[in-house]
Amino acid sequence: LSIVENLEHRAGKDAEGKTGDGVGILLQISHKFFKKATKNLGFDIGNEREYGVGMFFMSQDELVRKREMKMLEIIVEKEGLEFLGWREVPIHPDILGKSAVDCMPCIMQAFIERPSRYAKGLEFDRRLYVVRRIFEQSSDDTYVVSLSSRTIVYKGMFLVGQLRLFFADLQDEEYVSAIAMVHSRFSTNTAPSWQRAHPNRFIVHNGEINTIRGNADK
Repeated sequence: LSIVENLEHRAGKDAEGKTGDGVGILLQISHKFFKKATKNLGFDIGNEREYGVGMFFMSQDELVRKREMKMLEIIVEKEGLEFLGWREVPIHPDILGKSAVDCMPCIMQAFIERPSRYAKGLEFDRRLYVVRRIFEQSSDDTYVVSLSSRTIVYKGMFLVGQLRLFFADLQDEEYVSAIAMVHSRFSTNTAPSWQRAHPNRFIVHNGEINTIRGNADK
């Protein structure tokens, strides 16, 4: 978080200087933190690495959001996994610029149990990858920020100093991770958006990969 706060020299921002091009951080899933965070939500995530966590940017329209949530639950079950439950991510939108707030999604986390027939780690993550791809192809109103049993991404249309302040999770001292990968965006050919911030689920790469491959795939 301190590193990304020192990347202001390469961070894009709007003319007002109140909304950023995008900032994000990739972390390990902190079992101690999520065990505590889900304690009163009516489901048990089990032991470390026995579950996957998805981070989702969903519609602010409640009807649309509930339909998309149900669709994910159905896809999870159809792929032979068990859906555990949802958590609304605690946030502080009052610190953001107007441009970021105007297009801010509803930020939700989904928890998916690992079946015993799949090994912890890569094998389970491959099943979660399939779930993510099927859901992405079925959904126009929800963006999957990350879905894994090992890592999670927190990101948004922030100035570099707003990432830490926006997400309450990142202010909790019980959130621990042995790795952290940060990204501060300066867009040259696309408008900023919540989705385009921190384009890294697995690797650090040059954004032009997304542009060429994405256009070819479409």
